[in-house]
Amino acid sequence: MAAYEKRRAAAAPVPAGVSGLPEPGRTAPGGGGLAEGSAAEFLLRAGVTAMVREALLKVLEARPAEPVSFLAEYFERLVLAEAAAEPPGPPQRLARALWYVCLAHHSHRTAFDSNAGAAYEVLGCGGRRRAAGVDGRLYSELLRRICQRGAAPAEAAAELLRRVRCRDHEAVPFDVFRYGVLTCCVLLEFAAKADALFAVLGAGDSADTRLCQAVLRALEDALCTGHGSRPGRYLEAGSRLGPDRLALAMDQALQERKLSSSMSREEFLRKATALFIAKVKPVE
Repeated sequence: MAAYEKRRAAAAPVPAGVSGLPEPGRTAPGGGGLAEGSAAEFLLRAGVTAMVREALLKVLEARPAEPVSFLAEYFERLVLAEAAAEPPGPPQRLARALWYVCLAHHSHRTAFDSNAGAAYEVLGCGGRRRAAGVDGRLYSELLRRICQRGAAPAEAAAELLRRVRCRDHEAVPFDVFRYGVLTCCVLLEFAAKADALFAVLGAGDSADTRLCQAVLRALEDALCTGHGSRPGRYLEAGSRLGPDRLALAMDQALQERKLSSSMSREEFLRKATALFIAKVKPVE
């Protein structure tokens, strides 16, 4: 893993002066006899300049709510990776891969793909008794951990994993790896948006069943309007479910002259996420 970080850092060297560090050969202001160039050259020679630049790029890509805490965790993991005498075991590699795939939102395509590539390489580094490469067991476990980070119903997460999983002994290509990771991330956001939608329908943990069913039908229609197999498009389709369309569906439901029961938040989320899962293309 240390080799991966060094390769990425070395790929984008920072010229002296551009990074804000003094150029070699300049004398330090205020005398003292120490050339500023010696400090800049030391940082460049030790790889600190490139390392800090890489860390700042990660902050700009992820745009975390707490940048300082983000940087602290980033450098802590970097130190732990450097200190390891040999490639870490599966639990450590899974934790680091999970950290990578959660660095940037999936809508930031370039950053997300870069982080997915880093996670893939972390999981694929070989130990003493195994060849390099990501197997189905580590891939499936990473997806399971991603799904645990959100409020998606357990049934929806389990069904999604069945659709995108690979056999434990299979070698997982990167395009399959990225597709599975991306789909799990989109499921979590879809569930969060469905939960926010339910909050509009009723107070607390229940809402009128007629309203819920009307919204679910409108959501299903929205999901059916798009074309293609990109997971994110289903999230975009749900986002196009505008206030006017929702209001019309809810008004029509309330005009039905019949008694209605209530639907729980859990049931609504299960049905909403089931609509999303039904659109996910299984891994062949």
